Amino acid sequence: MRKNLRLVGIAIILMFALIGFIFSFVFVGMQFGIFNVRGSINARNDFFATSSSNTRTGQDERSCTNGATICNWNETREWQVVSGGLTKDKQIIEDTAKDVGVSPRLIAAIVVPEQTRFFTAEREVFKRYFEPLKILGSLSKFSLGVSGIKQDTALEIEQYANDPTSPFYPGPEYAPLIAYAPGEDHDKTLYDRLTDPKNHRYSYLYTALFIKEIAAQWKRSGFDIEKDPGTIVTLFNIGFKHSTPHDHPTPGGAIITTGGRDYTYGELGKAFFDSTELRDIFPN
Repeated sequence: MRKNLRLVGIAIILMFALIGFIFSFVFVGMQFGIFNVRGSINARNDFFATSSSNTRTGQDERSCTNGATICNWNETREWQVVSGGLTKDKQIIEDTAKDVGVSPRLIAAIVVPEQTRFFTAEREVFKRYFEPLKILGSLSKFSLGVSGIKQDTALEIEQYANDPTSPFYPGPEYAPLIAYAPGEDHDKTLYDRLTDPKNHRYSYLYTALFIKEIAAQWKRSGFDIEKDPGTIVTLFNIGFKHSTPHDHPTPGGAIITTGGRDYTYGELGKAFFDSTELRDIFPN
């Protein structure tokens, strides 16, 4: 009897030791990005915690609206959802674009590749929650809001909006748009602003300010890129620190696979901007 109890005790100890090892391994892996998938993003809510991985073949078979395995970006199920979400946010995008003085279609062009990347990476989440409702995903603490702004980028946007000495300074009228109330918890408020699933105003506002600040930097160097969606969208993806004004910019950034085809982040944004898609909603 004692021997049996001893064996049971050992088994229990080993089981808990194994569980502890697994949790430790997962924790360390998350800290060092071992489990990161290129282009994948975890969403904010609890049901986004379990990532789904798909082989390219499995993903492509479910992407095209006509049942094909290869199609253009605007012939995919993902695009149907993204276009539906942007249409629902039409008024807030237009209002934000007017407040900042940028093209509403350019704001949408940034959202298109970010949402496409999210939906193609998180297939089960896409199918279960977003596809039926035709809504945009509000992303996690690592990439915030519908346009996937990283927290560091959001802080840079705020910094440059308040720094007249910065080459990215867009002018004095923009800082009040993102000002904080006295005594407000900055980090919590910023997170709440960008991840509010019911109101995407700040997601679009910070995106619009990024456009304004990047354009200001390039304009000071003698280049007007406000009508160059490929460059703007690419720079949004790769960040302020990689913005070096020159006379031959080309679209680039992270690779996004949709409809069985590979696009760079900037290419996909430019493809939308130049297309006829949602032209009645966002004409310019």
